[in-house]
Amino acid sequence: MRYSDWVLITPSGIRYDALEPSQIVELDMEGKAEGRMKPSSEWRFHLDLYRARPEVGAVVHTHPPHGTAVAVLRRDLPAFHYYVAAAGGTTIRCAPYATFGTQLLSDYVLRALEDRTACLLANHGMVTIGPTLEEAAQLSVEVEVLCGIYLQALAAGEPHILSDDEMQEVLDKYDEYRNPTPRKPWETGGR
Repeated sequence: MRYSDWVLITPSGIRYDALEPSQIVELDMEGKAEGRMKPSSEWRFHLDLYRARPEVGAVVHTHPPHGTAVAVLRRDLPAFHYYVAAAGGTTIRCAPYATFGTQLLSDYVLRALEDRTACLLANHGMVTIGPTLEEAAQLSVEVEVLCGIYLQALAAGEPHILSDDEMQEVLDKYDEYRNPTPRKPWETGGR
């Protein structure tokens, strides 16, 4: 996550259930590490996302079973369900394959996340971003659920894909849904 002019990132090679707070690595915006551990092998795309997207406060990178299964298919997650809009568009893109930890993978991630807050990584996993760690982590869970439903639908047949017009209507309403503003009783018919 972003912390002032630093990035706090998990260390490389440590199981999350064994992770201690003192093992979190601090990176400056130039990629220089502070601490006794090596940063995650994916530090490059984390840092590049923070540089390119000032609104991003947290990056979550995972290898969940359903998201990874869709990523192995190397296909975007289509608008089979309106909730795909949670990632900011009509699809959740799948970035092309590149070796982990490389600049090429970082470039692909940045491209897949243009105007989006989630993407899949071909033959790898997924990335979600948000203004806070809580929001990025919650989106990661939501995308994983969507990927699971999509795989179940594929197993039963070919899912119907919502049209661009149907998805645009969802996207237009989505901001209000996620960020409802209180209304005065007379604006809602007294309800």
